[in-house]
Amino acid sequence: MAMDVIDYQIFGDDMQFVEIELDPNEAVVGEAGAMFYMEDEIQMETIFGDGSASQSGLLGKLMGAGKRLVTGESVFTTVFMNGGHRKRKVAFGAAYPGKIIPVHLGDMGGTLLCQKDAFLCAAKGVSLGIAFQKKLGAGFFGGEGFILQKLEGDGLAFIHAGGAIIEKTLEAGQTLRVDTGCVVAFSSSIDFDIQYVGGVKTALFGGEGMFFTTLRGPGKIWLQSLPLARLANRIVGASKVGGSHGGEQGSVLGGLGNLFEKD
Repeated sequence: MAMDVIDYQIFGDDMQFVEIELDPNEAVVGEAGAMFYMEDEIQMETIFGDGSASQSGLLGKLMGAGKRLVTGESVFTTVFMNGGHRKRKVAFGAAYPGKIIPVHLGDMGGTLLCQKDAFLCAAKGVSLGIAFQKKLGAGFFGGEGFILQKLEGDGLAFIHAGGAIIEKTLEAGQTLRVDTGCVVAFSSSIDFDIQYVGGVKTALFGGEGMFFTTLRGPGKIWLQSLPLARLANRIVGASKVGGSHGGEQGSVLGGLGNLFEKD
């Protein structure tokens, strides 16, 4: 199946959304719940898997849905097709602060590996699969387990990452060490591994964890400054300041202030 060629525009700064313009009969597949708005004549259909040619037939659809279940995503995706006779638009929004990254898979050799919750939407025909970490260290300590999302095809795909985003191109043999969890996506030519930081004192008291990610070129990588897990941990930690009333700001007494509250 040939990938649909789509036009797009990204709006916003810290809370972005992407608006995609579809010609008649063109379609885009989106993550469940990611749709922001759509114009009239856009037809929406929820399907198993991603609707790519590799998932045609009942067995292919079941296998595609099973792969998405393994990554922790919904077994359903939604296809948005322009059923009219003029150009129509549909938009997809990010679920948390960060940036939307457009990636042309044809420029990546047809394959992009990304963290399991990074996918937002793509031109219909792009295949959404899984990739298993080949190294035990990366699987056990990589923050994302053994499984990454694998996007395949030659069309446009859009992924989302938290905080500020940086794109780097590594030359052959060039190595970059990154905080675990800050890797958003990378080309399939990148060697990905997890290494021990070294030194007991650094590992236990350095505040950076016991492991970091090592990326070795050649290839392209995308990094995020604020992983969702880090943001969630900070929010949970801040909510505990006020004791059981997580929605209130903590007093100078912290949780002890609740002992003096009236029923």
